[in-house]
Amino acid sequence: MGAFLLDHLALVAIFLASGALLVWPELSRFAGGPQGVGTLEATRLMNQPGALVLDVREDAEFAAGHLPRSRHIPLGQLSSRVGELAKHKEKPVLVVCRSGSRSGSACRRLKGAGFTQVYNLKGGVLAWEQASLPVER
Repeated sequence: MGAFLLDHLALVAIFLASGALLVWPELSRFAGGPQGVGTLEATRLMNQPGALVLDVREDAEFAAGHLPRSRHIPLGQLSSRVGELAKHKEKPVLVVCRSGSRSGSACRRLKGAGFTQVYNLKGGVLAWEQASLPVER
């Protein structure tokens, strides 16, 4: 068996790497990563009292269309402007971006700042629009 592993080291490395990539999302969720929600759960969260929809896209992206009643703070400014969101620390905060990547980073920053109910919209605004849900311009 050891000879097989040495003879096929590249295949073994690919196998291990693909396995790690499959397990990573679950591990990050258990390690305090952002909780991802779909569009149905997002609409439920948005309707809770005191809920906040935080859009972390750039200005031009936000102007092209955003979720109803969303607050805009670009990801690059979030660390310096997190104090503006202090009243939402104990309330649901739905974070959105174009596809869900930047919002995941923003969720981690908010959790680190003490926010307790932070959710990442899976698929971002693209998924929202694909579900034919309303967009404000």
